[in-house]
Amino acid sequence: MADVKITWLGHSAFLLEAEKKVLIDPFISGNPMASCSPEELNPDIIAVTHGHSDHLGDTIEIGKRTGCRIISIHEVANYIKSKGVFAEGMNKGGTINVEGITLTMTDALHSSSIEASGFSFDGGCPAGFVICIGGHSIYHAGDTGVFGDMQLIGELYEPELALLPIGDRFTMGIKEAVKAIELLRPGIVVPMHYNTFDVIKQDPEEFRKAVEAKVDTKVVIMKPGESIEL
Repeated sequence: MADVKITWLGHSAFLLEAEKKVLIDPFISGNPMASCSPEELNPDIIAVTHGHSDHLGDTIEIGKRTGCRIISIHEVANYIKSKGVFAEGMNKGGTINVEGITLTMTDALHSSSIEASGFSFDGGCPAGFVICIGGHSIYHAGDTGVFGDMQLIGELYEPELALLPIGDRFTMGIKEAVKAIELLRPGIVVPMHYNTFDVIKQDPEEFRKAVEAKVDTKVVIMKPGESIEL
């Protein structure tokens, strides 16, 4: 196993660094919590969970500049390709292997329109990813509510780290995210998709207390720009 560095860039954007750099949902421009600029990011891979602007974000611009591999659900990949940037489409239950790093697409309960296309492209379905990098299994849930098959994700992929939304209104809130952890049973959870805007304002310490009252999972509360290592 190799060390993996996980940096929260704000909202749902994370950078995973080991043998390759994997960037997830790079909503940087227009993100009041963003800890860097798009020009500072040079990933080998970008994984996009769905077509909403706060997740697709700066994917196309970063892809044009770096020539990195962009991976998303089929319909979002078609939109990205329409902008002259190569993207690889996949679907739920499938896995893509990039030089030893695997990205498995999971279900998510949400919507996935592509506002940036003027709704001329179908955004397909929202998704999450289980990313195995450096021998570690990391689950990024994307935007989702809690669903029973999270238990299967836990059983199949045994995520060491889960990145879960807690903002409510558009995703799970704290109560639902705690139930998600009971189903997944990860070693560590990092809350995301909260406090970026007033409508998703949450207290992560309340989340920590609720988790610790139920399970042994360690809650790590990060600030944008902070990193942890596995």
